[in-house]
Amino acid sequence: MLGTDFRNGSPNWLDLGSPDIPGASAFYGAVFGWRFVAAGPDTGGYGFFQRDGRTVAAVGQLTEEGADSAWMLHFHTPDIQATAAAVRDGGGSVRMEPMDVMGEGWLGQFTDPQGAQFACWQPGRTAGFELASVENALIWAELHVPDPTAAIGFYAGLFGWRSAEMQAPGMTYRVLSIADGDQQDGSFGGVVPLMGDEEQARWAPYFHVLDADAVVAAVTANGGSVLMPAADVPSVGRIAWVADPAGAAFALLTPDPQMS
Repeated sequence: MLGTDFRNGSPNWLDLGSPDIPGASAFYGAVFGWRFVAAGPDTGGYGFFQRDGRTVAAVGQLTEEGADSAWMLHFHTPDIQATAAAVRDGGGSVRMEPMDVMGEGWLGQFTDPQGAQFACWQPGRTAGFELASVENALIWAELHVPDPTAAIGFYAGLFGWRSAEMQAPGMTYRVLSIADGDQQDGSFGGVVPLMGDEEQARWAPYFHVLDADAVVAAVTANGGSVLMPAADVPSVGRIAWVADPAGAAFALLTPDPQMS
């Protein structure tokens, strides 16, 4: 289960690249009840989304030319320089060389061989987000790529991730787990084929919500859009895909009570 006991390959940070930080803060505040807390005057407007005083995600100004607003998943690494070398060796690319972030940790940004962007965080003073798998926090990370098998091989080379196949409506779903410990307890995400000709390779966050339909209504009421209406997925829960007013896509999950 996705949590905050970070080990090699665990999702440990999540941030939104936005063209409008005040607008994004207002939207996610209305949808999830998050409160924006600025990181400081020297961070270019970067700040944290918090729930009950604990960080669940962050937001910053888009910095890459031509980039679209999107959520970025970060994964824990104990040695970000070694991870950057493994990305290159595996056929991926380094978009931003590892850098020290004011003593809080080391950050590197990468693209996998199929074009999905992700980042890695080597903790310093900041280990990662402070809440996961609770209401209005990250609960699942999902990779959409043309070739799931090749993707699993690439990330296994970086983090040692394991995978297990399960049958889902119309596809084989591959559940990912970190290398340490029990495979089921260490699961945090999955890999699926692209969901149509227009979808590009990407990592997508799922947020835990108590009522997916009510949150979808809040998304549209605050200027967002619905990409996939809420629907029940057997043995998983009720899922919807939405986007914020700037077009950043994310998913909502109300877990099946029998699965918790």
